[in-house]
Amino acid sequence: MKVKKLIALGLCAAMVSGMTVSPVLAAEDTAEEADATDETAEDTTEEADAEDAEATEEDAEATDDAAAEEETTEDADAAEEDAEATDDAAASDDPTAQFDGLKANEAYEFPMMVKSFQATYWDAAQEGMKKAAEELGVTYTAQGPNSESDIADQVNMINTAISSNPVGLGLAACDTSSVLDALQECADKGIPVVTFDTGVDNAPEGSVVCNVATDNAQAGAVAAENMYNAIKDVIANADGQVIIGEVNQDATAQNIQQRGGGFINKMIELLQADGKTVAVTGNEFYVNAAEGADATESDADVIIQVAVPAQTTVELCSTEAQAILSQENCIAIFGSNQVAAEGVIAANSNLNVLGSDPANGDVVGVGFDAGSIIKGAVQDGTFIGAVTQSPLMMGYYAIYALTAAANGQELEDVPTDGYWYDATNMEDEEIAPNLYD
Repeated sequence: MKVKKLIALGLCAAMVSGMTVSPVLAAEDTAEEADATDETAEDTTEEADAEDAEATEEDAEATDDAAAEEETTEDADAAEEDAEATDDAAASDDPTAQFDGLKANEAYEFPMMVKSFQATYWDAAQEGMKKAAEELGVTYTAQGPNSESDIADQVNMINTAISSNPVGLGLAACDTSSVLDALQECADKGIPVVTFDTGVDNAPEGSVVCNVATDNAQAGAVAAENMYNAIKDVIANADGQVIIGEVNQDATAQNIQQRGGGFINKMIELLQADGKTVAVTGNEFYVNAAEGADATESDADVIIQVAVPAQTTVELCSTEAQAILSQENCIAIFGSNQVAAEGVIAANSNLNVLGSDPANGDVVGVGFDAGSIIKGAVQDGTFIGAVTQSPLMMGYYAIYALTAAANGQELEDVPTDGYWYDATNMEDEEIAPNLYD
């Protein structure tokens, strides 16, 4: 009994012991599973964090790429705008660029109204017209009165040309105020007008589409500056009043008005800068248009005396020049175009007072334009120099402008250059082609 009891107790103990061990093993398994789950969760979290970081990095890269692409596009747009601005500036600096590649849509024919045929200046202008017409395949007919004083004759020619309804009209007006009615008719009929050599102030709106001309105020100022350099010591050392003369062939054409006025105004400026008082006398138009004169004829240090003949001829300009040159206190004289300058030279043939040595009493002469007579006077020292312009290029670009206008192109004005020349630079490459005979 005792043995069986012990065995039974052993079995019970064993059962109890087995019952006790089983929960402990289960807890350990559960803990291990929990740890594994935590590790898996940590791995998952790490993977998620890594993926999020990678996605964020990719988003950042994409944002940077987009920003870089936008910046590149902006830079390209800015560069394109700069290039366009440069092109616009270049075109503005060179208005002849508007004629690049120009071709006539048809075989146009243009009436070209010149001021007269009395000066070789207009022969040079026609040479330019001829060259342009040949290049473009168009034709022209040059017309003009016998003298630049024959204003009514020119107006009649203009009206006759308008009646034929040309595709365009070239005009160098003898008297700018006399052509306003004709220009209005051109505007009404849709006939584009290109003015050359001389613009027209207050032209009716829509009539003049382009003006091809020298900056005449500036050209007159160039003549004044070069003259003043030669005579300023004489003026500074003068004991009394001195006279500077100016002969203008008319007071009606805009180019002569601007050129004569440009000379007067620049001379006033130069004289006053050196402390001299100035009066302007003579022709009423130029007296009234002068800017800055600060004295009367009786008390001025310097008088600028302006003469305009009754008609536009060399002979009458010579008469006016003689009246100025005959005065003992005349120290200089300016002839503001070919006719006037040749008139001054003709006057000197009787008086023999012009020369290049003012310190020894020579009267200083300055001309404008070219032609064989003026060039000869510059070469032999009768004139110290002259300002030339380019009638050839004015005629040339006038035909180009008319062709472009007939094609329907909008135009800007074409200023042409003026050049100072004297005995030292007449053969220079820039000067020689503009010294027509």
